Amino acid sequence: MTIRHLKIFIEVVDSGKMSSAATKLYISQPTVSQAIKELEEHYGCLLFERLSKKLFLTEKGKRLLSFARSVVKQFEDLEEMMLKDNFVEKIRIGATNTVGNCILGEVIKKFQEINPFIELYSYVSNTKEIEDKLLKSELDIGIVEGNVKSPDLISIPEVNDFLVLICSTMHPFSKKKTIKLEELKNESFAMREQGSGTRELFERDMLEKGLPIKIACEASSSDTIKKAVIDNQCLAVISIRLVEEEIKSGKIHVIRNMDPDWDRYFSIVYHKNKVVTSEMESLIEVIKNYKHVDILEGVTTGKIIH
Repeated sequence: MTIRHLKIFIEVVDSGKMSSAATKLYISQPTVSQAIKELEEHYGCLLFERLSKKLFLTEKGKRLLSFARSVVKQFEDLEEMMLKDNFVEKIRIGATNTVGNCILGEVIKKFQEINPFIELYSYVSNTKEIEDKLLKSELDIGIVEGNVKSPDLISIPEVNDFLVLICSTMHPFSKKKTIKLEELKNESFAMREQGSGTRELFERDMLEKGLPIKIACEASSSDTIKKAVIDNQCLAVISIRLVEEEIKSGKIHVIRNMDPDWDRYFSIVYHKNKVVTSEMESLIEVIKNYKHVDILEGVTTGKIIH
């Protein structure tokens, strides 16, 4: 078994077909088939079920894939470090949209002050996309607000956060001290896209309480969500960390959920087979400094009651 075998195996998984993998790797299909056969013989098990001309990973195949991506990435890093005279240590950070909009820039700035010779790459998307890239070893570490689903990822809750209901200061809700949760079912909402941790938490809570959500707008951008709230009188449920500026300028009114149902954490996530370097440990320590949030100190808010 060689690194080449693992690279071919990973490409077959990602491509879904041996012929497609052969094309992408610029080798013949029989070569791909032989490499997979040799892997299966080496480990004494089937890695793929072949059903109706389609390939499906077996449980042993899934187990191998979990390690293979990590092993290949570590090998490529080793080659680069040993063969390049001007090698620079790199960390690839994934962040969800909420995290990217509120703390990522500060985290990167602080980290680079401490580690000026480390090169950082950041990628911002929703929780599902960050999870997928961590599983494919396309990212080294993630900061997400949603729940990761894969058992191959380690998720450590570190940074306190909570969701709030927001409305325009012109909306009738801004004049009320208390809002009953049931009143939300008649209101139009600006919502994050599917795959968002913020949306998942809010939808799950409303579903558990048997309350429908009337969606008037969907967007992956928090700025678009806030614009729909200010200009179009929509409601939205959003991280408190994303509305500090609008609260100070008097454009947005905040309504707090008095139950802890909307409390959550930003979690640090990485693959269970990932070698956590001293540089990654330094980054994790920087992230931990953003544990607490006091944006609403001295601010008059409404309250949601159940």
